[in-house]
Amino acid sequence: MLKNNETRKDVHNSDVPVVCRACEARHRGICGALSPEQLVELSKHTTKQIFSSESEIAPEGQDIPRQANILSGVVKLSKLTADGRQQIVGLQFAPDFMGRPFARQSDVTVEAATDVKVCSFPAGTLETLVRASPDLERRLHEQTLKELDEARNWMLTLGRKTASEKVASFLYLIATHADPELDSNEGGVSFDIPLKRSDIADFLGLTIETVSRQLTKLRHAGVINIHNNRTVEVPELNRLRQMTEQDNA
Repeated sequence: MLKNNETRKDVHNSDVPVVCRACEARHRGICGALSPEQLVELSKHTTKQIFSSESEIAPEGQDIPRQANILSGVVKLSKLTADGRQQIVGLQFAPDFMGRPFARQSDVTVEAATDVKVCSFPAGTLETLVRASPDLERRLHEQTLKELDEARNWMLTLGRKTASEKVASFLYLIATHADPELDSNEGGVSFDIPLKRSDIADFLGLTIETVSRQLTKLRHAGVINIHNNRTVEVPELNRLRQMTEQDNA
């Protein structure tokens, strides 16, 4: 959703490349900071890519020749311990920027948690635009700070919240990113859980049995409905939010 002090570029602007006009991620992502001329330049190097669920997008510690905007789907970020154990350290959603400007290696393993569609481009292309566009630099800086804030909030979730609050927090995270323009205090939302139960347990520092038990408790309390073991319906998003902040274990 655009902030009050942001101006949305008209999707029908004839100066904007055709490939960009219908892209909603452009308005909410980093490309929203680019001029039509800069979009034209970037579009000369862009490639649409689709990664199937559970496929690896970028391995940890290897050179990353391309960066990307996430157009749809959920991306999983993880790290491996010395003995080979995986720890999920974050999730990314459309229209997040995937990669690090001026960095040539990934410090995490990047995988598609669901089917993921991205608009990718050579890393150097974006860096050239950053040098010429203060607005783009600001937009990237804002995303970095947003990710830092989210990481700090997740540290609180992992370190202080109960099992019930952790599962509710995870569902609230997915619910509020399923539709970025949804009012987080009103109405309901439906979404598919992007992670397997084992991955949710890994992400939350819980056992698979505990995750399943807390999902069942939320369902019995009427906070959520679960269909086909994966699709979650939240009748009242505000009620789910309240469950992230109180001990219901």
